Amino acid sequence: MPIAIRKTYRFALKTSFYLTLSLTLTMSVFLYFWGQFNVWFILSFLVLSFIISFIVVQYRAERFIYRRVKKIYDDLTLLESTTLRERPITTDMATLTAEIDKFAKNKKLEIETLKVREEYRKEFLGNVSHELKTPLFTVQGYLLTLLDGAIKDKSVRKKYIKRAAKGVERLIYIVKDLDMITKLEAGDLRLKIEKFDIVELVNNVFELLEMKAAKKNITLTFDMAYENPIYVNADVERIQQVLTNLIVNSIKYGKDQGTTEVSIENLIKNKVIVRVTDNGEGIDSVNLPRIFERFYRVDKSGSRREGGSGLGLSIVKHIIEAHKEKIYVESELGVGSEFSFTLEKSE
Repeated sequence: MPIAIRKTYRFALKTSFYLTLSLTLTMSVFLYFWGQFNVWFILSFLVLSFIISFIVVQYRAERFIYRRVKKIYDDLTLLESTTLRERPITTDMATLTAEIDKFAKNKKLEIETLKVREEYRKEFLGNVSHELKTPLFTVQGYLLTLLDGAIKDKSVRKKYIKRAAKGVERLIYIVKDLDMITKLEAGDLRLKIEKFDIVELVNNVFELLEMKAAKKNITLTFDMAYENPIYVNADVERIQQVLTNLIVNSIKYGKDQGTTEVSIENLIKNKVIVRVTDNGEGIDSVNLPRIFERFYRVDKSGSRREGGSGLGLSIVKHIIEAHKEKIYVESELGVGSEFSFTLEKSE
C-alpha cells in the first residue's frame, strides 16, 4: 500500500533534491579544479544541504500557502453569515477546494430559494390586494351612491345598505382568516388537545351546513351508519373548522343533486383517516400541487362568485400540520375530489 505524503512535503522534497544536486555538483567541480576534492566532504555537504534545503523550502511553502488560504477563509467567513466564528485553517488544497465547492452550492441553493420566496411574496401581496380591493370598492360604490342622493329612496337605501354590509362581512372574513393563518404559521396558536367523538363532530357540521347544501340540492351523508363513537385526540374546535372548510368547498364546487360523503377509517393501530369525498367539478392535475397555497384559486371568476377568503384550504393544511398529522388530496376533473386527513386515535 503506497504511503500518502502531503503535497507540500512532496514539493519540498523535490525542490530540496534539485537544489542539493545543483549545489553539490557546483561544489564538486569547484573542489576538483582546486585539487581539494574529497568524497566524504562532498557526501556530508550533500546530506547537510538536503536537510537545510528541505527545512527552509517546507517552512516557506507552508507560510506562503497558509497566508493565501487564510485570506480565502477570511473572505468565506465574511460571506457566510451563518458561521462568523473562527474555524481551523487547513493548507490542504483538496480539502479547501471541496469546502469552497460546498459553499458555492449552498449559496446557489440559497439564492434560488430567495428567488422563489420573492416570487411567492409578490404573488401573495398581489392576491391580498385584489381580495381586499374587490369588497372595499363594492362597499365604497354603494355608500357613494347613497351619499349622492339614493339614500332618500327607501327601497334603494335598504338594498344598498344590505349589499354594503355583505361587502364588510367579506372583509371581516378575509381579515380573520389572515389573522388565523398568520398565528398558525408563527406557531402562536395553541391547540387544546382533548378526547372527542369524531362521528358526533361530523354530524354537528352536517347540521350547521344543511341549509347551505339544500340550496344546491347537495346531500351530506356518511358512507355507512356509524353506530359506535370513534374517539380521537385533537383540538375539537380546530378540527370542526377543518371539516367545515372542506365540506363548504365540496358544496361550493359540487354539482346540482350531488353528494358530499364523509368516511372514517382505521389507518394504523393509533391513527384514523377522515375522508371528505364529493362528485363535483373536480380539480385538474395541473392545479393540485398549489391548491393549499394562500389565495390560490382554481377557477378565479367562479370562486369569487361563490365568496370566501381564498384561505380555507391553506388554513386546513396548517391546522392539520399543527396536529403533526397529514392531509391528502385526490381529484379528477369532471369526476370529483377527495380530501383526507389523519388524526390520532384515542384509546
